[in-house]
Amino acid sequence: MNLTVQLAPRNKRGLLLANPVMTASGTCGYGTDKNYPFEIQRLGAFVCKGTTIEMRGGNSQPRIIETAAGMLNSIGLENIGVDSLIKDKAPIWKKWNIPVIVNIAGETVEDYARLSAALDEIAGVSAIEVNISCPNIKAGGVEFGVKAKSAANVTAAVRKATSLPVIVKLTPNTGNIVEVALAVTTVGADSISLINTLKGMAIDIHRRKPSLGSVTGGLSGPAIKPIALAMVYELATAIEIPLIGCGGIVNSSDAIEFLMAGASAVQIGTTNLVNPGNPIEILEGIESFMSERRIEDVKELIGAAQH
Repeated sequence: MNLTVQLAPRNKRGLLLANPVMTASGTCGYGTDKNYPFEIQRLGAFVCKGTTIEMRGGNSQPRIIETAAGMLNSIGLENIGVDSLIKDKAPIWKKWNIPVIVNIAGETVEDYARLSAALDEIAGVSAIEVNISCPNIKAGGVEFGVKAKSAANVTAAVRKATSLPVIVKLTPNTGNIVEVALAVTTVGADSISLINTLKGMAIDIHRRKPSLGSVTGGLSGPAIKPIALAMVYELATAIEIPLIGCGGIVNSSDAIEFLMAGASAVQIGTTNLVNPGNPIEILEGIESFMSERRIEDVKELIGAAQH
């Protein structure tokens, strides 16, 4: 049974995964805790939490609110900064046998270029995921992802600064996701991940105030799966580079839906906070599905539901 997928066929370095299951940024930290709850290296790839130039303390509390079918988060990209990542985390990743993808975020185009250049030749870093879709920081983030021109400007700067495979993470908070996707593809994106969270909020009726410290946050979890699936399905026939599906995946059936919609791989996010071992369960579920139906290659599933 062949589960391998290539997520950067246009890039000289390539980004070959042993299987199509990845973590989503921000839900598994850096994966370097010795007591990590599942065997990370059984996955196709690991995506670390969003990284900025300087260390960030994140948004004010409270940062997480449960919703009827998921959660609202407003972490605000709390992270150790790129220098500490290179010094303390990359040497550990270097010893792993799976690709590690560093998610990057900035407040200016120059920030993204600096981050990409800093990570370019770092052993242990296999690719960059460009976060132009975070809805819960005051500057940068989703501001770059809502319009084709600004998304392309960031992607072009990253492409110029690094030879690493470049994955661009798109926001659903835009009027025309196809236009944005085509724009970043034209200037050098190797693949696209989608979707990031949708902007949302909750109100504490007893305090008569917003529940989140930053007022709004990003909605994730099962509630957004139909939206994410539709966007993957739409983009699969509009662009020629690989897609990575993300949004509300909680079991192997969800993951297979994304593959059949046209994604070459999937990212597992919010469910990790409920069941840390879920990515492995999802991988094993995909394997069982293929075995039961005598499917020899996962590529037979990719785009299978397209007309």
